[in-house]
Amino acid sequence: MSYTPSILHTDLYQLTMAYGYWKQGLTHHQAAFHLFYRRGPFNGNYAIAAGLDQVIRWLQAFKFEREDLDYLAQISGNNGLPLYEEAFLRFLEGMKFDCHVHAMPEGTIAFPNEPILRCIGPLIQAQLLESALLNIINFQTLIATKASRIVRAAQGDPVLEFGLRRAQGIDGAMSASRAAYIGGCVGTSNVLAGQKFGIPTKGTHAHSWVMAFDKEMEAFEAYADSMPNNCIFLVDTYDSIAGVQKAIKIGNKLKQKGHHLVGIRLDSGDLAQLSIQARKLLDDAGFEEAVIVASNALDEYRIEALKAKGSKINTWGIGTKLVTSYDQPALEESINWLQLSPLRALGKTRSNYLTMPLRSPSRVFIK
Repeated sequence: MSYTPSILHTDLYQLTMAYGYWKQGLTHHQAAFHLFYRRGPFNGNYAIAAGLDQVIRWLQAFKFEREDLDYLAQISGNNGLPLYEEAFLRFLEGMKFDCHVHAMPEGTIAFPNEPILRCIGPLIQAQLLESALLNIINFQTLIATKASRIVRAAQGDPVLEFGLRRAQGIDGAMSASRAAYIGGCVGTSNVLAGQKFGIPTKGTHAHSWVMAFDKEMEAFEAYADSMPNNCIFLVDTYDSIAGVQKAIKIGNKLKQKGHHLVGIRLDSGDLAQLSIQARKLLDDAGFEEAVIVASNALDEYRIEALKAKGSKINTWGIGTKLVTSYDQPALEESINWLQLSPLRALGKTRSNYLTMPLRSPSRVFIK
C-alpha cells in the first residue's frame, strides 16, 4: 500500500506514555529531543540526511481523527477494560500541534552523534513524534548514504537506481528511489517515483523481450522499430559478444534513419572483460559515444573492483544492494531527550557518547 500520513503511525507504548503524562498532569511540560545516529553506517564515518520531506507531511497530518479515536477506544488492558479513559481521548481530539522542529536539509552530510533533527515542545506531543520520525529518517538516510558511497565509487559515471522489484514493498520502493536520488543517483527505473518526485526515469528492455522472439536479432530489430530514440540493447541473453555485434548492426540501420545507438547493457558474466571487448567492437564500428551499462548485484565494492580491472563500463544500474541496504539493514539511530521544565535529562546516559549541537539547521514550519 502507498503511504498515507497518520498519527497512528507510532508504537503503542508512545500512546501509553502519553496517557500517563495526561494522568499525571504533565501535558504542558516542555521537552526537547535530538535525533542522531551513533556509528557511521557501512563501516564509514558519515551519513546523508534524508526523509525530511516525508517528516513534514507527517507532521502536517498530526491530528487525531474520529476514526483514530474510535480505534483507540477499542484497545483494552490486561483486565479487559478500555486502556484509555474517554476524557483522554477527548483531550487527544482537541490537541493542536505545538512543537518547534529544526532539521538538517536533505542531502546534508551528518556525522555520528550530530543531531539530524531537533524537536522542542510539549512533552506529550514530542513523545508521540518519536517513533514515526525515527522510522522515516532511519531508512531514507541509510539508502541515501549507500547511494552516495556507490556514486563515489563510480568516479563521475552516472549511477541509476534499478531496485523496484527487489525493494521491501511499495512504500520501501518509493522511499528508496527518492533517497537514492538524494544520495546522488541520476535516475530511477521506478515510474511512480518519477511521477511523484520528479526523478528522471530510465530503462529499455529486459531478457523477457529478447526471449519473446525466435531470434535475438529479431528482438533487437523489433525494439529499434518500436523505440528508435531509446535503444540500449541488453546483449547477454545468450552470448554477450555476439549480442554486441548484433547491436552494432542495428546501430548502423538506426544511423541510416537518423537515429543513433545509445548503448548496450551487460547483466552477467565477467563484466570487466566483456566491457573491454564490447568497447573495442563499438569503437571500431564508429560508435565511440555508445555507453556501456552494467547491472547485476552491483555495489560500491564491485564497482571499485571492476574499475581496478580496467573495466570500460561507464553507466551503472544498481538494484538490490542499494534499495535493501543489503549489507546493513538499519541505521543505529537514537533519540536524546531533555525535559525543559524542570530542566533534566530524560534519556539514557552513556559516558562514551556525546550529542553535539545541531549544525546549520533549517526551521521546519508546519501549518
